[in-house]
Amino acid sequence: MAIDIDPEISETQALFDFAGELAGLRVLEIGCGEGRLTWRYASQAAHVTAIDPDTEKVQRAISETPVALKDKIVFHACELEDFAAGVGLGQTFDLAILSWSL
Repeated sequence: MAIDIDPEISETQALFDFAGELAGLRVLEIGCGEGRLTWRYASQAAHVTAIDPDTEKVQRAISETPVALKDKIVFHACELEDFAAGVGLGQTFDLAILSWSL
């Protein structure tokens, strides 16, 4: 039996209630895991950079990303500190999301 996480979409609604309008925003998602939440809001953002230290989860997120979102999301398998010191150096974001990361 498959588990349906957040079938009422309350997690996504809470994100939109807190973050507001995402149109035109460059979003950094810290702790994206397999991309489940990322896919729910990415269509509204200008661009999403999603990071997670779990390489297997990030690979799954990349492989399962809906086709319509593939040019809007870039996934990185790394710790936040490594991202900030390397790949993300010099990038700016309008919003950072730390959903289940704390």
